[in-house]
Amino acid sequence: MLNNKVALVTGAGQGVGQGIALALARQGASVAVTGRTASKLEQTCAAITEAGGKALPVVCNVKDPAALEQVVAACVDHFGGLHILVNNAQEVPLGTLLEVTDAAFTAGWESGPLATFRLMKLCYPHLRGDGCIVNLASSSAKRWDVGGYGAYAAVKEAIRTLTRAAANEWGPEGIRTNAIMPHALSPGLQWWTEHYPEEAEAFVATIPQRRIGDCEQDIGRFVALLCSDEAAYVNGQTIGLDGGQALLG
Repeated sequence: MLNNKVALVTGAGQGVGQGIALALARQGASVAVTGRTASKLEQTCAAITEAGGKALPVVCNVKDPAALEQVVAACVDHFGGLHILVNNAQEVPLGTLLEVTDAAFTAGWESGPLATFRLMKLCYPHLRGDGCIVNLASSSAKRWDVGGYGAYAAVKEAIRTLTRAAANEWGPEGIRTNAIMPHALSPGLQWWTEHYPEEAEAFVATIPQRRIGDCEQDIGRFVALLCSDEAAYVNGQTIGLDGGQALLG
């Protein structure tokens, strides 16, 4: 499905990013995996190689503009091109408005919408003609009670707006841009479910399918489909991968 395609996935050392990278590789894509921790990236690459795929680990802090330039150059130099960009990396500024510090909010902004904005522009020349961008948004902004999630929802909604703008501006040049809002059992969510079982049970009860998604099987495989020719007419959309929990209007 993605043979001869090259993908760049940020935050791919664990969780959702790792699941997406694995799913893309299983469908034939060569994948550059980025993140801040080399050992985690090596584990992702080992899993991809074991599955018969090709992977390149590139250590990168997405808040550093120079590092982003180096990542794109390394990917293109190693694989000879770039067709898919997945902006997954994100520092999460959780807490009430009075609890979230300026530093935490700034980190959320720089690692989320600003890094997404920068990477989309850096990858644009390589994606023209037959490219696909998938940005990660969040259903936190669609909660009836956004208390405790305001800062996080704000940066994620900025990513959705950038996604829509790119879809409109770059669609005529053969670049499709979409956003997903996933619920997946990442290490962070796994920790939360183990330490706060009653809250987790209540949370799962609000998901019509009554389960949290798997990083590769539920999220990664859909991203692979979205990046394939099977979804060639899907552009500018925000898609909830959450078992039906969020109401998108």
